[in-house]
Amino acid sequence: MPSNISAKEQTPLVSFIITTYNLPETLLKECLQSILALSLNSREVEIIIVDDGSDESMLAQMEEVRDRIIYLWQPNRGVSVARNMGLKIASGKYIQFVDGDDKLIQAGYEHCLDIVRFQDPDIVLFNFTDKDDDIDTPYLFDGPVSGDEYMKRNNIKASVWSYVFSRRILADLKFTPGVEFGEDEEFTPQLILSAERLYATDTCAYFYRPNHNSVTRRHGKRRLVKRLADTEQVIYNLFNLAGTLPVQESAALRRRVAQLTMDYIYNTIVLTRSKHQLNRRIGDLKKHGLYPLPPENYTWKYRMFGKLMKSEMGKKLLLLTLPILKRER
Repeated sequence: MPSNISAKEQTPLVSFIITTYNLPETLLKECLQSILALSLNSREVEIIIVDDGSDESMLAQMEEVRDRIIYLWQPNRGVSVARNMGLKIASGKYIQFVDGDDKLIQAGYEHCLDIVRFQDPDIVLFNFTDKDDDIDTPYLFDGPVSGDEYMKRNNIKASVWSYVFSRRILADLKFTPGVEFGEDEEFTPQLILSAERLYATDTCAYFYRPNHNSVTRRHGKRRLVKRLADTEQVIYNLFNLAGTLPVQESAALRRRVAQLTMDYIYNTIVLTRSKHQLNRRIGDLKKHGLYPLPPENYTWKYRMFGKLMKSEMGKKLLLLTLPILKRER
């Protein structure tokens, strides 16, 4: 029987791309229920679960929602490849990434959906929290503003689950396979620069569950080396890209590169506690034109860090104090 629903009406409003790997069934179901509880009818929502090589398929446990989801299992190749797979098959007008052990905060995310429905944004940035209790929901937002203008004035949050974005600005942008640390840091600035209509809200719309077993928290020499190497490569990639962009976009991306470089030096100090490692990595940054840090007035932390790094006494002070301060947090 011919359908009386137009092609436009059949296009989902939002594709939710959930990545998962060996998660407890209860967490994944809680994630799914937070999406299904939204004020989106069945034609407006597309839920894509990309299982990145779990020991056992979760599909059998999803029986009650099987007709509402697209479930893909792939050999374990990392979150970047899993997200790329989700992007490849997503058909929604907008895309929202969700980690399988996290969930949406209904009141806050409904506010973001209102912006999507009535403002025709390219991207909506929102806040997130790891506090699973009553959360105040301010129904305010700023915008529209271009992505490059926003990045010139703000330090962005790179986590890909901290915004919902229009598929029209994605173009051929993808996550870099093999990058386990900083894949969001490479993807998000490029996506934001593609936005002409960016909106930002202080509303908390996403609950993330700190995972002490995640790749970003595992210790050991191999993991440490991988983390710093991935971050360094992301910085170089973005720095090289900035050199090819128009003036306004280049200035915006260079601010982000400077912030990432500062974070990279900070993590070198905290993770290695080694003067030798610090000097070696500073030497590599200098060869690429990334050190000393640009003398810009981005934030007071950036200014203070840059001043301390200019002297041997300042470096020594950072090597002594930063690991202690990090441990006490």
